[in-house]
Amino acid sequence: MTSERPIRLYVFQIIWLLLTANTVIAMEYNKETVVNNNKFALELYDQLKTDDNLFFSPYSISTMMAMVYAGANGDTANQIAQVLHFSNQHIHKDFHQLQQQINHSRTDLKLHIANSLCVQQGHNFLTDFKTKLQNLYQTELQKVDFATNYENVHNTINTWVETQTKIKNLIKPGTINQFTRLVLVNTIYFKGKWISKFKSSIPAAFWLNTRNSIKVPMIQRKGYFFYTNNSYAQIIELPYMGKVSMIIILPKKNLAKVETILYKRLNKWLRSLHSQKVKVYLPKFKINANFELSQTLSTMGMKNAFNDKADFSGIDGTKELHLSAVIHQAFIEVNEEGTEASAATGATFSTRGITPKFRADHPFIFLIRHNPSNSILFMGRVINPS
Repeated sequence: MTSERPIRLYVFQIIWLLLTANTVIAMEYNKETVVNNNKFALELYDQLKTDDNLFFSPYSISTMMAMVYAGANGDTANQIAQVLHFSNQHIHKDFHQLQQQINHSRTDLKLHIANSLCVQQGHNFLTDFKTKLQNLYQTELQKVDFATNYENVHNTINTWVETQTKIKNLIKPGTINQFTRLVLVNTIYFKGKWISKFKSSIPAAFWLNTRNSIKVPMIQRKGYFFYTNNSYAQIIELPYMGKVSMIIILPKKNLAKVETILYKRLNKWLRSLHSQKVKVYLPKFKINANFELSQTLSTMGMKNAFNDKADFSGIDGTKELHLSAVIHQAFIEVNEEGTEASAATGATFSTRGITPKFRADHPFIFLIRHNPSNSILFMGRVINPS
């Protein structure tokens, strides 16, 4: 470091999700990038889970760290690549193609990714870095004055975030100061309607454990869904308008056991989904989550980025920058709202025997998947829906 005061670089992600729509176009990208993004999603889930509800956007975090990676060199770059599984030289073009595909929308869909880069006016940032973020990540570039007016910059960033996501006050007072030189912000917003609307909620028991239950609003619907049943869990895919689905993994006995094998078994379970008539019971729930991910990413192996060994010389040509914070905020609400469809998915298939019940009345894992790319956009668990 060339000065006693650290030069600060901040990273923020914000996700706002109201699950009550979606579409896509085909574009070229390396499918290995999606596979690796999903590996990171499952590894990060394992790091973030506690004894409580969980919700986050691994895709948002991967996108943000890819932008940071664009300015990293040396061991710092190698560690980011190892943790995020960035394994090919075209990683930035792949994220560009994915973002273009995911952002393709229509009137019955709201799924949008936006990026912003705030830089200290007068600070010499490399043209290649700024160009890469603007051209490949469609990043809005704002020149601001952290040095003498950081409080106003704080308000400017929060206003931009609220415009993109409806989340207020992402950046708390004291987070940025006069030594901040660069702030990266990534937002992802999804508002989805079920293809087929669920019935209005009724009070029902949700079992927190084998002995304790609470009353929660439970929505229900009978129809054809992609579904599978194995010795560990029931898995069901609930489609939204467009090409996004919620996939729910409902343990038969022990959530912790399913979580220990999720990394190895998830793809196999998803491949076994088949169209079947199912009676679905799902609790309405909201989760509001806020994470500071610096320690988590460091624990996963991305150590240098957060200390004086950081090499972000690809950003400004010096080694004076290091990451001070990676702040991730996410919100999800699931309810019965949706648009009636003329036919349910797979309605031409038949089923024999008793219609199985998928009763999500105890803790479960869920993910939101962009089906054309197979990207896990969001992931979480419900321990207590109340």
